[in-house]
Amino acid sequence: MLEVTNLSLHYGRHVALDRVSIKVGKGETVAILGANGAGKSSLLKSIAGIARVDTGAVINFAGARIMGMPAHDILEAGIALVPEGRGVFGELTVAENLALGAYARRARASTAESRNYVYELFPKLRDRRAQFVNTMSGGEQQMVAIGRALMSKPQLLMLDEPSLGLAPVVVGELFESLARIRKTGLALLIVEQNVKKSLSIADRCYLAEAGRITGEGPAQALKDDPAIQRAFLGASATI
Repeated sequence: MLEVTNLSLHYGRHVALDRVSIKVGKGETVAILGANGAGKSSLLKSIAGIARVDTGAVINFAGARIMGMPAHDILEAGIALVPEGRGVFGELTVAENLALGAYARRARASTAESRNYVYELFPKLRDRRAQFVNTMSGGEQQMVAIGRALMSKPQLLMLDEPSLGLAPVVVGELFESLARIRKTGLALLIVEQNVKKSLSIADRCYLAEAGRITGEGPAQALKDDPAIQRAFLGASATI
């Protein structure tokens, strides 16, 4: 479904991405693991059309070239990004944030259906649909951000550090919701520092370091790899 080939990105003289290539299949959940500064967020922004990548890259989605398309056209093509920091509109209500998510042409005919799905996935949002988002907790705001992205009827949902700043119990609830989304057949591309949670729902994983992809493989194989345990989880950690 998604094919990224030879993707490089510079911020001035700083190399954020260096000849990165990844794939996400239809209905597949893929995690990108790596420390801060590895280029993970830059990769998602590049795919979403937010960052201007270097020449020579190829980004194809659902058989069509999306490289160089503006961000709103990439959304229309079926890729939605939940950015790091959530990016919700705090002075709007939950319902208004969700309505903005359905602005894409591909989503307008199924707005009511999508809204009901989001409310089933996150019942708290139904109860608080008239509440201003800036009065909500971080976990609830993350629900709004994910719900808004789902309202666009994506074929690929990208999430950038969805658990950042959330309490452990909230992180557990969040990944339970992502597992439910995964079961619907929606493809997921997740950038996340919580390696245990990522590996628990992913089909495959890529390892990122200093702007490069340094490894990849099935999630289960990486869970059992002692080198991954030491690098990401500590020498005595288990999953």
